[in-house]
Amino acid sequence: MAATLCDWLLFLPIADLQIEYSLVSRGIEDEILPTCRELGIGITAYGVLSRGLISGHWSKDRSGTQDFRAMSPRFQGSNLDTNLALVDSLRKIAGDLGASPAQVAIAWVAAQGNDIVPLVGARRRDRLSEALGALDVKLTDAHLAELAKAFPPGAAAGSRYPESQLLHMDSEKKAS
Repeated sequence: MAATLCDWLLFLPIADLQIEYSLVSRGIEDEILPTCRELGIGITAYGVLSRGLISGHWSKDRSGTQDFRAMSPRFQGSNLDTNLALVDSLRKIAGDLGASPAQVAIAWVAAQGNDIVPLVGARRRDRLSEALGALDVKLTDAHLAELAKAFPPGAAAGSRYPESQLLHMDSEKKAS
């Protein structure tokens, strides 16, 4: 009897987990990331700019436009004010490095381990060039400490998604 593709897939190890991870979305750090490391599973981190929120390009003026982010609690009301204040901290650190906030945010994800690859989307060529510039950003231990102080886990105001969606996300469940 010939084995089907599904039969073979049962025996293949998981090599990579694609999951959201950024300075302001750190839910994987408690259980998921340690488990992946224990099992030798790499991480492809998406959302490293938190849907543009920490890119340094978002402003309150953009909030009124027709955009999917209007549904995100992080982009609403006083949450947005709090989160843009976090970006001001990132902007200062980026300025000290001669980089953009987006480049520092991407470099931070990359600096979290050789087993993590930041996945960045860009709608425009200049944003792609900016994202690629993150490869040249070298974060020292002092920079990482400054970022840890400015962005402790839970620093972002508002959840990533509306509550109804969060119920289905393991990265948002509290550690047991």
